[in-house]
Amino acid sequence: MRKSKFTEEQIIAILAEQERGMSTAEVCRRHGVSSATFYKWKAKFGGMDVSDARKLKTLETENARLKKLLADSMLDNSLPKDLLGKS
Repeated sequence: MRKSKFTEEQIIAILAEQERGMSTAEVCRRHGVSSATFYKWKAKFGGMDVSDARKLKTLETENARLKKLLADSMLDNSLPKDLLGKS
């Protein structure tokens, strides 16, 4: 997935501008993002503060690492079973 040019802190600040009363179209034009991107950010980061976003990023990274470890473990377990079954 492509890395965003905005950090979580910047995204939360952009969302806060809209919450303070600025129109969505104006916020999007000002920061050079599409309305679809804005609403995707709002679904993911809406109502969060910066510390919550950092925790979310940490948990997502850890979850990805654990999924990879599980996949590697399952692959390691399935290889001997496949070899024994074919013999």
